[in-house]
Parts: sequence; C-alpha cells; structure tokens
Amino acid sequence: MNKPSGKKRIQLAILLGSLGLLGPFTIDTYLPSFPTIVNDFHTTASLVQISLTSCLLGLGLGQLIIGPMSDVKGRKKPLLIFITLYLLASLTCSFAPNIYFLIISRLVQGFAAAGGLVISRAIVRDLFSGKELTKFFTMMVLVGNLGPIVAPIAGGGILAFTNWHGVFVALACVGAVLLFTVTLKLEETLPTENRVPSNLPQIMKNFGSLFRDRTFMGYALTQGFTTAGIFAYVSGVPFVYQNIYGVTPQQFSFLFGTNGLALIIGSQLVGRLADKVSERTFLKLGLVISNVAGVSLLIALLLKAPLFAVAIPIFFFISSISMIGTTSFALAIETQGHIAGSASALLGLLPFVLGSISAPLVGIAGANSGIPMGAIIFCSSFLAFLSYFVLVRKASLGILSNDQCTIKKPSV
Repeated sequence: MNKPSGKKRIQLAILLGSLGLLGPFTIDTYLPSFPTIVNDFHTTASLVQISLTSCLLGLGLGQLIIGPMSDVKGRKKPLLIFITLYLLASLTCSFAPNIYFLIISRLVQGFAAAGGLVISRAIVRDLFSGKELTKFFTMMVLVGNLGPIVAPIAGGGILAFTNWHGVFVALACVGAVLLFTVTLKLEETLPTENRVPSNLPQIMKNFGSLFRDRTFMGYALTQGFTTAGIFAYVSGVPFVYQNIYGVTPQQFSFLFGTNGLALIIGSQLVGRLADKVSERTFLKLGLVISNVAGVSLLIALLLKAPLFAVAIPIFFFISSISMIGTTSFALAIETQGHIAGSASALLGLLPFVLGSISAPLVGIAGANSGIPMGAIIFCSSFLAFLSYFVLVRKASLGILSNDQCTIKKPSV
C-alpha cells in the first residue's frame, strides 16, 4: 500500500482511528451501569471493577500476542480474525448469568479488542515516519479520542431504554460494522518481503532488544504509568460521581463525555504545532500538567470539596494524557520500524498491565470513598514523570556526553 495523501489519507485516519475506538468503547460504554451490575448480581463494587481489570488484562495480553503475529502474518488477516472474535465475545458478555462469567467473558472481549489497537498503530508505522508519523498519529488519535466522549454517553443512552445487557449487544454491532469496513476498505500494508521470521526465538529476541533499549523503555513506562492513572479514573469515577456526589447515570455520562473534549484539545495542540514545537517539549509540558492536576485532585478529595473542585483537575489531568500519549508513542516507535508490531504491542501492553493493577485498588476503601482514586492518579503521574527524566533524559545526556568525548581537537 502506497503512502496515502489527500482524501485517502483522511479516510485511512478515520478507519484506523475507528479501530482504536474498540478500546475505549469496550472499557467506557458499560461504566454507567456499574452500580446496576452490582445490584443485579448481588455482588460488590470491587468484583465489578475486576470485570474491568480482566478486560484490561485481555487488552494487554492480546497486544503482546497479536503485535508479533502481525509482523509475521501481515496486518489485515489477523485483524479480521480478532474483530470476529470481538463480535462473538461481546454477545457472550450480554448473556452473562453471574459476575464470574462476566469477568471471564470480558477477558476474552479485551483480548480480541487488542487487535484493533495494536494493528492500527503498526499500520501507521508501516506508512509514515518522522514528523509525518506524529501528524498522522495525531489525526488518528483525534478520531480515537471520540471514544471516551461517545462511549459513556452511548452507554447512558442505552441504559435509558434497556439494561446493561443491551450495552454489550451494541458493542457486538460495533464489531460487525468494523468487520465489514475492514474487509472492503483496508489494504495490506506489510509486504511479504518485509515480514519477520515465524519463530518464537526471533520474537523473543525482538522483545529482548526492546527491553534493553533504555530510551524506548523510558517512553513506554512514561506512557504506561500515565495510562494507569487513566484507568484508576475510569474505574473510580462512576462511584465518585454517582455515590458520593449523587449524579444520575445520564449526568455521569455527560460529565465523563466532557472530559473526552480534554483529550481532543491536548492531541490537537500537538498535531497543529508539531512543526513549531518539538515532541519532547509537549511531553514535558504534559507531565507537568498531569502532576499539578494529580496533586489538586487528591487535595480536593481529601477535603471533600464540591463537585466542581474535583471535576476541574480531572479535566486538566485528562488533557495532559493526550499530549503524553501521542508524543511518547511517536518518539518510542520512531526507531522501531523493523519490528513495529512488536514495539506497538509492548507500548500497548505496559499501560494495560499497569492499569489492571491500579483499577481494582480504587475500590479498596469501598464504593463511597474517592481518596484511593486521587492517590493513585497522583502517584501514577509522579512515576511517569520519573520514568521520563530518569530513563530518557539520562540516556540522552549519556549519548551526548559520549559524542562529545569523541570530538578530536584539530591539529595545528
């Protein structure tokens, strides 16, 4: 597939961004129904949050497997297989008879949704590099960021007419639409001659080289810890808004969707100013905003401040996420074109593994306390800050120092 331009470029961004929507739609659409699921299954908030954790683990594990598979088999065929699995898993979730069956079904659903996430990013690296990669990825993220806006609103709307079972039927319909569109519109972007050998030792060697790359891991952990804060927010905010502040499912959907605008604002700043401001500058700015917002949110929750004092720092925290996520991904994968699928998989795995740890911790103080959510968001922001300045910055300074040491004085 040749590098697209003009109208085809926009159409490809919409399609790849829509594949990325599988993640937020799978995670966010059923969030307004958390309290209802607790009541229907006569279970606890923590067990319902584990259904989110299992989905996150599936998303992480799926990327770890699907990414290398796409380096071997190409992009389109694995994508079609996993979208089909997603459709079937969504229907299985809708018929879950108890919370434990739902937890297992969500694991499979998350595993299948990973196909859209990891392969769409690998396709971007197949086609673009440098500033063009950052610009196109920003355009794709713009479409993907509609997910956190549309998904909870759609979930709240569905709950106004039916129950949470209908949410998963709707997700099955999303899978069917994507399956049809990919079959007809997406071309293969990884030629046979560019695919890596189909053997486990080579795959492990690829991952080993990524783990040993200090700069790559610095960016990956920066993105991963930041995303862990997002999942703490996603897991905890339904209970904070509805149980503590008494908002309705529809009001929650509006508040949650409004934060999706913050994602768009952050990503568009990066996209529009990419030629004038470096990715690293945007990344550092995002990390500062994230930490300030994390401190403010934790203080507001400790003081039991009014809703607006909680909602405002959450908005700024979310806006920083798109700046951090867009730039850290582009900087990390830029030098990994030969194993873009594996690099994309690892970049996708770490956020979901760390997120699967942070999500259930939000409920350790019960469904009527927001302090754990605030503490985890603050800690994850600080750890992301450390990951960048300890790993990436020190590695860059080390390279600069070595380069300077090799400069020879001119002979007289």
